[in-house]
Amino acid sequence: MTHVDSVLMRMCCYVHNFLFPGTDSNVIGVQLYYSFISRVSFMSNQRQQKPTLTGQRFKTRKRDEKERFDPTHFQESIVQGLNQSGTDLEAVAKFLDASGAKLDYRRYAETLFDILVAGGMLGGTLSDDLTRTEFCLFKAQEDMETMQAYAQVFNKLIRRYKYLEKGFEEEIKKLLLFLKGFTESERNKLAMLTGILLAKSNLSAAILSSLFNENLVKEGVSACFAVKLFRSWLTEKDINSVSASLRKVGMDSRLMYFSDVGLKELADHARNQQSIGARKELQKELEEQMSRGDPLKDIILYVREEIKKNNISEQTMIGLIWASVMSSVEWNKKEELVTEQAIKLLKQYSPLLKAFTSQGLSELTLLLKIQEYCYDNIHFMNSFQKIVVLLYKADVLSEEAILKWYNDAHTAKGKSVFLEQMKKFVEWLKNAEEESESEEEETD
Repeated sequence: MTHVDSVLMRMCCYVHNFLFPGTDSNVIGVQLYYSFISRVSFMSNQRQQKPTLTGQRFKTRKRDEKERFDPTHFQESIVQGLNQSGTDLEAVAKFLDASGAKLDYRRYAETLFDILVAGGMLGGTLSDDLTRTEFCLFKAQEDMETMQAYAQVFNKLIRRYKYLEKGFEEEIKKLLLFLKGFTESERNKLAMLTGILLAKSNLSAAILSSLFNENLVKEGVSACFAVKLFRSWLTEKDINSVSASLRKVGMDSRLMYFSDVGLKELADHARNQQSIGARKELQKELEEQMSRGDPLKDIILYVREEIKKNNISEQTMIGLIWASVMSSVEWNKKEELVTEQAIKLLKQYSPLLKAFTSQGLSELTLLLKIQEYCYDNIHFMNSFQKIVVLLYKADVLSEEAILKWYNDAHTAKGKSVFLEQMKKFVEWLKNAEEESESEEEETD
């Protein structure tokens, strides 16, 4: 027992004698001492205990840590591979295919396409001593065959890594806005490549909106680029395919712009498409007028105004009128009744047909339209002769036009059936013509 403990015990005994005189102070004092020590020890322990946090500490995985954006290191890797592949574009394609598994194409898509097109990153933020490659689009030969080979490299890359599609389109949009910064040869090669890739559907025609940038248009850069691009596109696809791609993204209305930049074929096609649209609207309006029962004189006046306004030929117009008349009713499904229905309708509209068959060519056009319609609509196969005879009697078709059609102007559609139907009537026309000629000779 220490000296401090001895003193404490004696103090406990004195306290007990003072409070409880006559009892055994030694025994009680010891009990008080141990009770005191126990309580002090308990309180001391209570003060020393501190709350602690429980749980597991997780170690951050390396892939979850945000990587520092380092395009220079990526560029060096791609440039090294391109330099080793050299001018062998098949080897280039294989290198790019394999590198996608090791390099982060998704993160560095813009850098990747900058290198493949220009040999290194674009934008002017890099030092001159940064490694670049001579094996890129801008350093290639400026001919269609070489551009097609380069297009194949891009095609394979994008098909292999589908997620690059959007990044590639953004890259082309950017390059189009940078056109003034490139040489004429570089622009030509980019235009040719873009045209081929548009034809292969590796790009959407929506990228061409960049060509209408005000500065590019004002300085003539846009026009020259467009000529090269569309000529390249048209070597791969026909005019209808090109037009369909532009129409899909709502750019077909801008086709007229290209008439001023040397693409007459494209501009002519655009005018033709506009004319087709106008004709469809005209036919729709005619059908509505007929379904309303508008007076024939009003319909004839409307058609004449449209011919003048849209510069439509009489031959084109008679085809539209025929189609409108035949679309203005719902035809009976029974073949024996449909002829009667057609005769009744055509009697009603024969003045309208007559008003726009003032030329022999227009009459022949109408005959061909009738032949085509009766062939395409099986219920009308036996109606051809009756329709022609009706229109002959109504002075819509002349005997000259009918004989011309019968002899050599008919088409192959239902030829044998329709010629057989017309045989007796044509013989009657010929006999009537001969009689008329003999009467004239007798008169003379």
